[in-house]
Amino acid sequence: MNIHPTAIIEAGAALHPSVKVGPYSIIESGAVIGEGCVIDSNARVYGPTRMGRNNRICHGATIGSEPQDLGYSRDRAKPLTIGDNNHFKEGVNISHGIKEAQGTVIGDNNYFMAFSHVGHDCRVGDHNILANAATLGGHVEMEHHIFLSGHVAVHQFCRIGAYAMVSGVCGVAQDIPPFALASGSRARFSGLNLVGLRRNGFGQGRRTAIKEAYRILYSAGQKRDSELQQLLDQTPSADIHHIIEFLRASKRGLISKGKER
Repeated sequence: MNIHPTAIIEAGAALHPSVKVGPYSIIESGAVIGEGCVIDSNARVYGPTRMGRNNRICHGATIGSEPQDLGYSRDRAKPLTIGDNNHFKEGVNISHGIKEAQGTVIGDNNYFMAFSHVGHDCRVGDHNILANAATLGGHVEMEHHIFLSGHVAVHQFCRIGAYAMVSGVCGVAQDIPPFALASGSRARFSGLNLVGLRRNGFGQGRRTAIKEAYRILYSAGQKRDSELQQLLDQTPSADIHHIIEFLRASKRGLISKGKER
């Protein structure tokens, strides 16, 4: 184990022998740090954190800190569970849970750029990117392969579907469906995340089918139930089923349509 002499490892913290901890970092009692993790200087990993393998915690990050909730008390703390191969850049802040039994959950292969924030009881899937200062309020759910640009602010309890992209300095107050591009000062549907879909191997046929589904869903004058039934009547692919199930589970409603790109 490679622990800098100025680091503080509290009794009761469990670190794999391969873990590296840099100068002036603090690992609290109760924290569990898995194989191959690297914790740079001046970082702090709080007690309710359970971390998998090969995660990188950069300078000044605070992982598993107390939730920013006026009703919080330490006896109500729920865990922060982190998977494998995540990268937390300088100044990132991740809150542990308070209200949901599973607490805050982060999957695998996510990249959190400087000063991004994940609030309490969020669920972040795999292969997501949060650019600089992107912020998730409490209870936000992200699926996978999502890109949040710089200074995006996501309202609590919102959901963001797989392969979506949100443009910079954008406020998200409703659910963003899978494969979508959202933009504007208040997030609005402005087409498909075509760059992301191409990069992830979505061929022309799949992209065309998804685009047609959203033409139906955002057409004027139809009720949502009628739109979903129209999609179901067309023997939908797995991608379209994904959209349908996402919509059916939506509680905050979908972002409205803006100027298409």
